[in-house]
Amino acid sequence: MGHTESVSWEIVLALALTALAVVLIVLTRIRMTRTGQDAAGRLSIPTSTLVNTHTVVGTIAVVVWCVYLVAALAWPVGFAGLVLWWVTAGAGLLILARWLPARGRHASDAAGDSWGQGPGLSVLGHVGLVAGCVVWTVLFVLGRL
Repeated sequence: MGHTESVSWEIVLALALTALAVVLIVLTRIRMTRTGQDAAGRLSIPTSTLVNTHTVVGTIAVVVWCVYLVAALAWPVGFAGLVLWWVTAGAGLLILARWLPARGRHASDAAGDSWGQGPGLSVLGHVGLVAGCVVWTVLFVLGRL
């Protein structure tokens, strides 16, 4: 009879939130870098800086965070992963700025796309990522991860 080690609900929750964050990083990249069309929103967001930061830092966050969770490494690795997640979430919130109302008489109307009407999907995803960062941080500080 083998010894079965159970996985804590905290680790399962952290990994589930991580999987959702991976989807968000990929979909944001696809949505913001489509060729031949303007990205949805009212303001133009430079893909060469903010979206690349979101993608690159987010990808590194996924790797560092998953290694920390799965391999149960020391807290500095987890802390580094959290910092990377918070930077990714911040970049995501700045990407949402493209939906802020444009002011002035020469302001253009909001550009749409086939991802839905308005910023709902992006708001849900990026506010969800911030919520995930809060959950990860609380569990990390309490020593549950």
